[in-house]
Amino acid sequence: MDIRNSTSVTEFVLAGLGVEDDFKVIFFLSFLLLYLLTLASNLSIMIITISDLTLHTPMYFFLRNLAFQDICYSSVVVPKMIIDFLSQKRMISFYGCMLQINFFHFLGGTEVVLFTVMSYDRYVAIAHPLRYSTIMSYQVCLGLTLFSWVIGFCHGLVHCIMTSRLPFCGPNVVKHFFCDVKPLLSLACTDVSLNVKLLLTVTGTLAISTLMLIIISYVFIGKFLIKIKTSQGRKRALSTCSGHFTVVTLQYGTAIFTYMRPSTENSLNQDRAAAIMFCAITPALNPILYTLRNKDIKKAFKKFLKISR
Repeated sequence: MDIRNSTSVTEFVLAGLGVEDDFKVIFFLSFLLLYLLTLASNLSIMIITISDLTLHTPMYFFLRNLAFQDICYSSVVVPKMIIDFLSQKRMISFYGCMLQINFFHFLGGTEVVLFTVMSYDRYVAIAHPLRYSTIMSYQVCLGLTLFSWVIGFCHGLVHCIMTSRLPFCGPNVVKHFFCDVKPLLSLACTDVSLNVKLLLTVTGTLAISTLMLIIISYVFIGKFLIKIKTSQGRKRALSTCSGHFTVVTLQYGTAIFTYMRPSTENSLNQDRAAAIMFCAITPALNPILYTLRNKDIKKAFKKFLKISR
């Protein structure tokens, strides 16, 4: 079905966050600073892990990919949201809306698979330290990363195609601050039961399956942590996992809360608050959580600052 023949809507109006005029400038500055923090912190992670040869390990290879992914993920939504705080007309074209859905779910799908890969990497590092570099070779790391991006690409493409084929006859006000599947389904002038089932099945399967694999990895990690006799060794092993575990908890908790519930007027309002977490806050927090207890990153950062001077 051709998109032009299936819809009379050529653009959508984004409802935004419903911020009163008196607070728009404050929200504009707050999210602008948060976005700049996201860019600066994730770029720093990328630059430091590339420039320092001691950080050319699988763990930091995946962390570097996550940092790049977080920059892209946040950039899909946050810049448009920031501009809309000071705009009278929060418009987005039909094709722009579909692209936002595509890249949002593409990068979100990539991230959850990458989290799974990173949990497996931590398991190998703790359970098989002597064979770690052999098991997690560069080819394996590259293959696992490409697999994450391919799965994410397919995930985003499915939702984009299925949503773009729906007829939208008006109204065209999206009750969200960006284009997402659930708010758009409420605007379609046709039966969307297939799309709802697809959202629950595809996104639900991806989220639950990757979460189960992460849990399994941490169960085995816990098994080997018990075998570590020294408290210092156990503490060091835990420090390499704590950041990842915290990020996973935040991301999965928010995603399951958003997409595993039925779509109602009340839930859509709650979804907007939840979406802020994984669109704006989590990408900014990830570098902090990963480096908070990471002595290698801190050491490399200090070294980088000395060289820069």
